[in-house]
Amino acid sequence: MTDSPADATPYEVLGVPSSADDDALRRAYRRAARETHPDLGGDAQRFRQVQVAWERIGTPAARRAYDAGSRTSTPQGASGPSGSAAWRPDSGRDAYAPPAARRDSRPRARSHGHPGGRSREVFLQAEREWVGLGDPIEDPYDPALVRSAPRHIRRLLGEALAEEATAAIVADMGIGVTVWHDLDAGAEGKLDHAVLTPSGLWAVESIDWGAPVRIEHGEIAGETLAPGERPVKELVRAARAVQKQTRVKFTGRLLVVPDAAVDEDVQVVGSPRKPTALVVRRSALGQVLSGVWSPEGSVDVFDVRDRLQQTVRFV
Repeated sequence: MTDSPADATPYEVLGVPSSADDDALRRAYRRAARETHPDLGGDAQRFRQVQVAWERIGTPAARRAYDAGSRTSTPQGASGPSGSAAWRPDSGRDAYAPPAARRDSRPRARSHGHPGGRSREVFLQAEREWVGLGDPIEDPYDPALVRSAPRHIRRLLGEALAEEATAAIVADMGIGVTVWHDLDAGAEGKLDHAVLTPSGLWAVESIDWGAPVRIEHGEIAGETLAPGERPVKELVRAARAVQKQTRVKFTGRLLVVPDAAVDEDVQVVGSPRKPTALVVRRSALGQVLSGVWSPEGSVDVFDVRDRLQQTVRFV
């Protein structure tokens, strides 16, 4: 479990509604602990999730704090401390804002477009439909409201936060890097980011399924993926659509995920000699974009940047 809104809530882990009383919560914990205990044939990772869930809501004080959105730590690779302040669109914006809005004068990457903007729009629309069209929502990022939403709605917010986290990492790579966010991919939807570095031009998707994932038969698999969801195929199609539109070829494709989602910094999808995509831990993204995984040679940064600037469209 992380602090991502896409992750299972402690109530979901224990299999009880958020309205369950303390006795029902305690019974659910005991049952889940027995079923998942490694000494009784259970899964160690699942058992740990049960323990973390109990730590967060197992006492009245902890439960009140959780329901109010209070968290005191952030696991590595999470989107940030949970709660209204951390989930608002201006949270963390300092990392990729124009110079006038920043607190320091370090050179940042050139940035175009609005990272996470479309995903937030989709989240807010889905949330309003779930609450009831016409019903006022005082704070759409209120922790109690977000955590009570169906998981597919919470995941939309998780995706926006993931895109913004990638934007912040790329921004710190310096003025030699240029990034375009939320590129229009026509019928394929959008491409989250196109990142241009001296080592190449990368098609990048940032995503958070709120649970661990793995590579199976050239695709991403996991318990929380939607039926029929094929992230690698969707990334390939989006990159091809942008490539056709701009006449600029991508060096490679990256799927950026929270650190907790995978066990390795970089995993190859497809042939190691010619990967379909790389699945990259968020904390390793800067290293990958810096050229460690790039093919031999480099790109003409000025030419590619000019051509993209003239042809790229945003959603």
